[in-house]
Amino acid sequence: MASKRPFHTASDADIKRGEVSDVYFERTIQILKARGDRKRVKAEVYLKSLPDDWHWGVLAGLEEVAALLDGVAVDVRAMDEGAVFAPYQPVLTVEGVYVDWGAYETALLGLLCQASGIATKAARCKKAAGERQVISFGARRMHPTLAPMIERNAFIGGCDGVAVTKSAELIDADPMGTIPHALVLMVGDTVEALRAFHEVVEPKVRRVALIDTLQDEKFEAIRVAEALGEDLFAVRLDTPSSRRGDLYRIVEEVRWELNLRGFGHVKILASGGIDEYEILHLNPVVDGYGVGTAIANAPVLNFALDIMEIEGRAMAKRGKWSGAKDVLRRRGRWRRSSCRPARRRRGRGPGTRCSSRSSRADASCATFHRRARSAISCWTSSGRCRSTR
Repeated sequence: MASKRPFHTASDADIKRGEVSDVYFERTIQILKARGDRKRVKAEVYLKSLPDDWHWGVLAGLEEVAALLDGVAVDVRAMDEGAVFAPYQPVLTVEGVYVDWGAYETALLGLLCQASGIATKAARCKKAAGERQVISFGARRMHPTLAPMIERNAFIGGCDGVAVTKSAELIDADPMGTIPHALVLMVGDTVEALRAFHEVVEPKVRRVALIDTLQDEKFEAIRVAEALGEDLFAVRLDTPSSRRGDLYRIVEEVRWELNLRGFGHVKILASGGIDEYEILHLNPVVDGYGVGTAIANAPVLNFALDIMEIEGRAMAKRGKWSGAKDVLRRRGRWRRSSCRPARRRRGRGPGTRCSSRSSRADASCATFHRRARSAISCWTSSGRCRSTR
């Protein structure tokens, strides 16, 4: 019996060895090896539909896919990380001898499905918020080993920052966050907690006061604004579901009272149960959002990986269109994209490089494209697959 690990997750080594795999892939490879079968296949990753009312997705998880396939003799072509895609568009193509890479299908899909779901939900929230700031607050809703993955992909999707220190390392940024309810409760007063923060924490961190711990939000907002004056960047309302009445009206009231007293520079941030629909509702009165569960618990995207060619001959299971495909997009018109049979490329033997190709979406959906951090490139001669910055 394998020794138990303190946290119930697979290690990097487990994943790299192909041990996180559905057993029928292991048995398939066992059978093919026994038969001496070394056929070369081409497979595509795509999905047939998106969740709910989603009409587009944002591709993420490619950096981890590159790490998964590092050292595997396989050619990979992919859209850019952060690219917008639609159903039935291949986002990634894998080509190589099946027994060399077949055991990685489970892990490969898992990396893409969850990461792309998180990135897509983050993109929808950011698109709803427009120029308003959106920060990922959802790490606490998931297993801690997943926190960096969740927040990195929230950033790929469009979030302006992340809250967890370890996550921020992945995106080369400072973590974002100020005062929790715990500090206010320990100090015993909102203004005193803010003053303590102001005295201790380095000036580069914006002063944001959490105003819903002990007293009415309106009066707490006035108190913290009078205490810090120009040094106060924003106030944050965090628990809308537990408050009286309509959050919109509460925020409107806070805004009125701040403006009336000359504190128009103080921004208002909302968090706690916020999603893209609440963002659209609150936009007229809120300047920024912390989004947690909605992003961290985003629906996974149901990518599938299907063989499309065997030894260069078009071959697919029933219900799938056989043969490799290219995705064509008119520049600036991502919705007008289509698939066609893949153009045969010269020089695609061992040792040739194949890199990702993707066009950008139109401006209305492209605010998150600047977040793209990697693309996949592969060389079959060395069996090396790496992520390029």
